[in-house]
Amino acid sequence: MSRDIRVALYYAPASDDPLFRLSSVWLGRDPESNAPCSQPDIPGIAQVTAEPAGYGFHATLKPPMRLRPGVSLDDVREATANIAAAIPAFDLPRLAVTDLRGFLALCETSPSPELQAMSDVCVAGLDHLREPPDEAELAKRRRYGLPPAQDANLLRWGYPHVFATWFFHMTLTRRLNPEEKAIFEPAAADYFAGAVVLPRRVADICLFTQPAPGVPFTIAERIPLRG
Repeated sequence: MSRDIRVALYYAPASDDPLFRLSSVWLGRDPESNAPCSQPDIPGIAQVTAEPAGYGFHATLKPPMRLRPGVSLDDVREATANIAAAIPAFDLPRLAVTDLRGFLALCETSPSPELQAMSDVCVAGLDHLREPPDEAELAKRRRYGLPPAQDANLLRWGYPHVFATWFFHMTLTRRLNPEEKAIFEPAAADYFAGAVVLPRRVADICLFTQPAPGVPFTIAERIPLRG
């Protein structure tokens, strides 16, 4: 297996969930088929969604990681299946378009201990398969400065936002300037209004893969939770 491949565990809406179709159109890419989608007719949308489109619409559970030498994708599948088998399916809280330090995302409207616990076990349960970040990756994560707790997470777990510093979010745009925010925040709220009010279950963990740097992440497999 190529040393360039990265894998990640994400939550993504089910393929028959209206949110899956709407998010694919919003970002301009279907993360299962990798097919392009025609985006809404909003000037500048391709520019502000280009970065999140590369990752696919998702909420991070285990951040993207390279694999240790000798570790295969089957090893990742097996470890993820073991995790998923111990987690009962649960309801996702209602979502809302939210401004997160300048970028837009769909976030929970109420805390979910189940989501936090699932993220925690995914981070810890796959860590033995992870290649530690190199100096270039560490420098990239630190380029805007990290609080001590996040820097400690980066060194121990390869990512700053895990455990107590993790938060559920499904990214919709890059960081926006005030003029862009005035356009895209109401547009996104209106666009997703019908989907975010629907009830939905968290019923699987999505294994995403990126074959090489700069190539989009796609869903390699949906691994079901327990019941």
